[in-house]
Amino acid sequence: MAEHERPCLTPDTLPEALRPGGRGARSNIAGRFEPDARQIFHDGWDSGDEPKRLRTILTPDHPKSIVSTNNSPDISFDRSINPYQGCEHGCIYCYARPSHAYWGLSPGLDFESRIFFKPDAAKLLEAAFARPRYRPVPIVIGGNTDPYQPAERDKEITRGLLKVFLKHRHPVLLITKNALIVRDLDLLAPLAAQGLVRAAVSVTTLDRKLARDMEPRAATPERRLWAIEQLSKAGVPVTIMTAPIVPGLTEHEIEALLERGAAAGALSAAYVLLRLPMEIAPLFKEWLATTRPDAAARVMSLMRQSRGGRDYDSDWGARQRGTGPMAQLISRRFHAACRRLGLNKERTAVRTDLFVKPADTIQPSLF
Repeated sequence: MAEHERPCLTPDTLPEALRPGGRGARSNIAGRFEPDARQIFHDGWDSGDEPKRLRTILTPDHPKSIVSTNNSPDISFDRSINPYQGCEHGCIYCYARPSHAYWGLSPGLDFESRIFFKPDAAKLLEAAFARPRYRPVPIVIGGNTDPYQPAERDKEITRGLLKVFLKHRHPVLLITKNALIVRDLDLLAPLAAQGLVRAAVSVTTLDRKLARDMEPRAATPERRLWAIEQLSKAGVPVTIMTAPIVPGLTEHEIEALLERGAAAGALSAAYVLLRLPMEIAPLFKEWLATTRPDAAARVMSLMRQSRGGRDYDSDWGARQRGTGPMAQLISRRFHAACRRLGLNKERTAVRTDLFVKPADTIQPSLF
């Protein structure tokens, strides 16, 4: 085995003999900020062993604040918390992958195996609530990476955050594709009883083999539908997200996904067309070439038809839904199915009037 420099962003798929199992990316493509990169290639020697498994490395991160803000006009929230950076689910299409480049790491295999966690998240959130000028608005947990990825089983950072939200009666929204969310029903149910929580569960396909290839360490489709059912039974309002929809690969499942979501108890639905910004485009093409070679040309052709002839269109609004006949057809089918299934109702707003500041819970008012 040897290494040679290569230009940044040039995809170099690892030979199958060197490719780690159970991962989404097929290479460790260099980030856009790196001045050079290295290419690993197979030298022809074969020991007969199975490809080496890639070990996940968890690293603590100690930020000074925990609540992020955004002013994106096509996103329905402006505050979020990400307990983790990087995501072991390994979804090949994940729009958060390029963020790993800011750490000097690869948006490829590094993104799903080099995970940063924030052990002080709950304390930082309580400190944010205690600021004199703080006013409650809904905060999303999981706007970038999944708050219920495998590390959460032991770290319980998301669970610690939910305890703070419940203690201070603060509204919270959750996005996940992991059934681990059901573990926290003892916190989510009382939040829901006060109108303080909504959850969104992403189900991209009902094809278990495709899900395994595309989202290797996320919960299976059936487990996600089960999670929707359990959340619904506990009184938690749930949105099923068919996100992302991949033209030529998963778009034929739109109606079936929504039907299963409605049957499980989802009250609303949402979707996003596949996005391929920055390093995601070459990573996704590598994945198509090695996993769905028969569909690769058609998928990318339909994607470009929905993105003005390019792999990606970053314009506000267009980046989420796409443009052109294919994108319009997806939109019409999605909304028609939502109307038929009763998933087009306006989502119940979470309450902000019950908030109790940390200082008020420590020292009672004099009046």
